[in-house]
Amino acid sequence: MSMNNQGRPTGTGSIGSGFTSTSGSALLPNEPLLFEIGDTEHSGVDLPDVEISTSRLGGFERKMPLDLAGLTEPEAMRHYVRLSRLNHSIDSGMYPLGSCTMKHNPRLNEKMARLPGFSDIHPLQPVSTVQGALEMMNQLSHWLMTLTNTAAVALTPKAGAHGELLGMMAIKAAQDAAGQSHRRIVLVPESAHGTNPATAAFLGYSVKPIPARDDGTVDVQAVKNALSPDVAAIMLTNPNTCGLFEPQVIEIAEAVHAAGAFFYCDGANFNAIMGVVRPGDLGIDAMHINLHKTFSTPHGGGGPGAGPVVLSAALAPFAPVPFVRKGSNGLDLVEHAEGGALGRITAFQGQMGMYVRALTYMLSHGGDGLAQAAQDAVLNANYIKARLQHVFSVPFGDYPTMHEALFDDSFLAGTGVTTLDFAKALIDEGFHPMTMYFPLVVHGAMLIEPTESESKQTLDHFCDVMEELALDAKAGNKERFTSAPLKAPRRRLDETRAARSPILKWERPDEALKAAE
Repeated sequence: MSMNNQGRPTGTGSIGSGFTSTSGSALLPNEPLLFEIGDTEHSGVDLPDVEISTSRLGGFERKMPLDLAGLTEPEAMRHYVRLSRLNHSIDSGMYPLGSCTMKHNPRLNEKMARLPGFSDIHPLQPVSTVQGALEMMNQLSHWLMTLTNTAAVALTPKAGAHGELLGMMAIKAAQDAAGQSHRRIVLVPESAHGTNPATAAFLGYSVKPIPARDDGTVDVQAVKNALSPDVAAIMLTNPNTCGLFEPQVIEIAEAVHAAGAFFYCDGANFNAIMGVVRPGDLGIDAMHINLHKTFSTPHGGGGPGAGPVVLSAALAPFAPVPFVRKGSNGLDLVEHAEGGALGRITAFQGQMGMYVRALTYMLSHGGDGLAQAAQDAVLNANYIKARLQHVFSVPFGDYPTMHEALFDDSFLAGTGVTTLDFAKALIDEGFHPMTMYFPLVVHGAMLIEPTESESKQTLDHFCDVMEELALDAKAGNKERFTSAPLKAPRRRLDETRAARSPILKWERPDEALKAAE
């Protein structure tokens, strides 16, 4: 049955069987699918009849009706609003995810990104008509290079992993140009983000792991022992995924360079040092910067994202296009590779809205404000560590942490409660769980990053809840944790089964019943 092209008559309702008086609680109903709310007989808009004389689908035309549900505008709006209320967001509560930096996105940034000169332009417009947008990109590039003390920046990567790919591609191009194509090994510390070895392997490199020391950092001697004429680069995260600043980072960079290799730095945690430490001073050759982590552009949802990569003078000639350059008649957009440049790694010029938000964040804070944001992020993480270390177990307690506090699960020994159980119980207390089981060098890891966005009152509330949960677990109240969450819209899911056997097609209940029979 095809959708009616005449609008839904006033007063016609179509609440499906999935939405009943007992399907939810108060203001958190068990929201059904659009197919269950609407029907194919009505539509919230009037559509004219369309006559198609010829088809360009070459025999692949749909044989069955589309079977899309029609809804009124209020029904559609309420459906998505109710869905949004079933999810956790930074606007509704704290996100203590470690190494994810779920920080507040100032609404000023959103307002600037929606200015017509940025939001309404087209990537194929003549350069003369987008000089303001190019100037914005030029300023963002300038400040990214200034904050990192580097020679070039590529804005176009869409995310951190994409930036890693570009950085390693630039390293590969530089070594190929120097006749060093035999260098096919990349050193990756065991505490690195998982995308680091994946990126290196994707480019055809062999990955050689570097073990972490008992204190969670990388030993320069271990790096020296792994270096050889076949090593292309090291991919080091600093601050690392244990929330620690690598104390021997300069010595590591010097050893890597002396061996003829490059230093790729995973800059996902730049939020902890921006305005305080310039990575270029530490000897890095390439580093991606996640704008959503450091400069408050929106995070998650599959994009749009942005992961610019800064490059040292040695790698600057291999930066990809496009990039902005001052010309005789204003700013030019260089769109064709010159010399050893890589060419394009993405369509057009990247994520304009993310650039605007990041530059707005920089300009509204200023240099001193960015430094304070980093210092406040470190202060907040150390405050959480100090508040909780008497009841939680700290794997690297001798060192002050940077942007995140790391705990392991040894305090739960003998309770029958796991890290996963503890995280699920935190949902019942109104908080999004912390990062679980990462980094892998710590057993049962609980990684907490408050960012600079959270107030002391919020941190105290979070710490009070965490402490109460820890004491209750130690007191033997196992059921509270193993049965959690009890107050969420959904109970605990079999995530492994959901990932391995996803249900990708919705069938009407009567159809599913017939199939079962």
